[in-house]
Amino acid sequence: MDKMIGLVVLALAAGAVQAQQAQDFGDYVVHYNAINASLIPPDVARSYGIQRSTSRALLNITVLRKVLDNPGTPVKGQVTASAQNLTGQRREIALREVDDNGAIYYLGDFRVHNEESFDFTVHVTPDGESEPLVVRFRQTFYTE
Repeated sequence: MDKMIGLVVLALAAGAVQAQQAQDFGDYVVHYNAINASLIPPDVARSYGIQRSTSRALLNITVLRKVLDNPGTPVKGQVTASAQNLTGQRREIALREVDDNGAIYYLGDFRVHNEESFDFTVHVTPDGESEPLVVRFRQTFYTE
């Protein structure tokens, strides 16, 4: 239960900076956000093995299958992410799955510099599906 509370705090920390974003794919909704890792409360970061630092950011991906009268059911799948800054430097972001009593998240952290913008590409293939859902978004990070 403590971890579930931790993820709620993590989501609230993310929401304080920028509302969580989502993209609708018919049967699925992919929620995504990227925040500066220094905004994550220390106990939450420790619980999830996240390095808190102004020079690190956290990418958080959640996939929900739409269900009537329900905001969605979390689903597992294959999730990969990459980011490219505006000077063309590309990096793969290693994501790890966190299954916390049925709440499923894909988390990955990476290095950032002040006022650095990234174009993210996230590929999500829910279990049982063959075609990936592709999310693209841009995020700027401030470290000072």
